[in-house]
Amino acid sequence: MREPLSVVLITKNAALQLEKTLASVQWADEIVVVDSGSTDETVAIASAYKAKVIHQDWLGFGPQKQFAVAAASHDWVLCLDADEWPSAELVLQIKQILNNPQAAAYRFARSNRFMGRFLKHGEGYPDWSLRLFDRRQAGWSDDVVHEYVQCNGPVEKLCGDLMHESGEDIALYLAKQNRYTSLQAEMLYKRGKTAGWAKLVFSPLLRFAKFYLVRRGFLDGLPGLVHISIGCFNSYIKYAKLNELHRLGNRK
Repeated sequence: MREPLSVVLITKNAALQLEKTLASVQWADEIVVVDSGSTDETVAIASAYKAKVIHQDWLGFGPQKQFAVAAASHDWVLCLDADEWPSAELVLQIKQILNNPQAAAYRFARSNRFMGRFLKHGEGYPDWSLRLFDRRQAGWSDDVVHEYVQCNGPVEKLCGDLMHESGEDIALYLAKQNRYTSLQAEMLYKRGKTAGWAKLVFSPLLRFAKFYLVRRGFLDGLPGLVHISIGCFNSYIKYAKLNELHRLGNRK
């Protein structure tokens, strides 16, 4: 007998992407959407696809996702973002695994679409993501950004890709990265981390070498170059913001 599965999502103003995501998981035993105050058609779309919709004010990425996991009816959960959907191969793999799970959690590759192209190298792929797990043995960290699943049991890999298509242009993508780097800097500051000039200079350079050269991001053409360049800038600006927080803190 197959283990029942709950698909869980967190949303806010995700109407443009949500329908494709929900359509891709209608085979699941339950869909839970935790919304933090959408003003568009997100809630109406979720309800039309028979999802259980719950309102929860924003807690931060990790806590919000863990709230959604706890709200599910079943112990096996598949966590998706509103702009992600499993490929046909991944759906088949998940269904087969749930007939007799041999691990506490499963990770799979995520294929990110950027500048009209699904990246297959560099930082954009395989982007291994642990999203399918038994909540009795795993759960989301409490990080407000760059959250991750913590697992107490064995983790295995599945074939098939998780497709990610945010539909953002570069301006919106940069605005989101600006918010993320601020949250990262604040998190590092609270943990007592510091960043000197060497961190600012060498972190972006090492990142570029790793993803553009070693992991062959150049094979993704111009989108690959732009994607990795933004990632390198994020590394620089994150530490610059951390340095600024320390300077402001020392003045108080």
